[in-house]
Amino acid sequence: MSMFQNATSSSIIFLLTGVPGLEAFHIWISIPFCLLYITALSGNSLILFAIVTQPSLHEPMYYFLSMLSTTDLGLSISTLVTMLGIFWFNARKISYNACLSQMFFIQLFTVMESSVLLAMAFDRFVAISNPLRYASILTDLKIAQIGVAIIIRGTLVQTPLVLLLKRLSYCHNHVLHHSYCFHPDVMKLSCTDTRINSAVGLTALITTAGVDSVFIILSYVLIIKTVLSIASSEERKKAFNTCISHIGAVAVFYIPLISLSFVHRFGKQAPPYVHTMIANAYLLIPPVMNPIIYSVKTKQIRRAVLKALHPSAAKN
Repeated sequence: MSMFQNATSSSIIFLLTGVPGLEAFHIWISIPFCLLYITALSGNSLILFAIVTQPSLHEPMYYFLSMLSTTDLGLSISTLVTMLGIFWFNARKISYNACLSQMFFIQLFTVMESSVLLAMAFDRFVAISNPLRYASILTDLKIAQIGVAIIIRGTLVQTPLVLLLKRLSYCHNHVLHHSYCFHPDVMKLSCTDTRINSAVGLTALITTAGVDSVFIILSYVLIIKTVLSIASSEERKKAFNTCISHIGAVAVFYIPLISLSFVHRFGKQAPPYVHTMIANAYLLIPPVMNPIIYSVKTKQIRRAVLKALHPSAAKN
């Protein structure tokens, strides 16, 4: 068995899938996906550039936003080659090790995004509940430590998933059901017992997105409680407005994630292309929408982006 597994890990080729049933339209389908990738890459790059180059944005809130843009860039780049390769060139083949590497980075950046959203919720809670100590609590050193902790957390959570997949053997079908390598998808192709893999995968999901969502909700319960205790309605409105962008970012991350989970569990009768399109949207919507949300709802970001694009435009 060990010899078979060694041969498998070094020589197996998986076949990725585009949009089932719509293969003849892949070139046309690639147009909106290409536009989405351009929007995600350019939007997040602009926000990063604006934050790095504008001293007025060297504040905790914008440091966390730069982390969010970085994870969105990583998430987009992780799927870009295989997805557009399928649509443009029908390049469906991916080696075993390349597949595991892609799967690792997709899930690493997903966990990191969830962690950054939790850190941003904490940032808003501190800013609203204790504004006088905001700068002393979220120092540059503390933010750097949070960033390192986010990377370490994602790596520690995802590494066991890859190592456990390494022990599996794949005997028959090598066709994956997405245009990128997805942990449950790869696991289902194994002819080895995958109960440990399933348990570890579920544990990883619960201890990351599950725990993060609970603490984000708790943060907003405390934020709402604090805001409602403010006497001035104008001050309450101003406090809530500082949270709108973050609430939008949380929504565009968790709604596609929950939708994908529901479709996988309850949508077995749905056409295969529905699963594929939702799975692709799950990874593309946050990187595309986050720069738009923050540019529209945050005046400082909008001005900085305009200044980066056209220095004279920021003066108007």
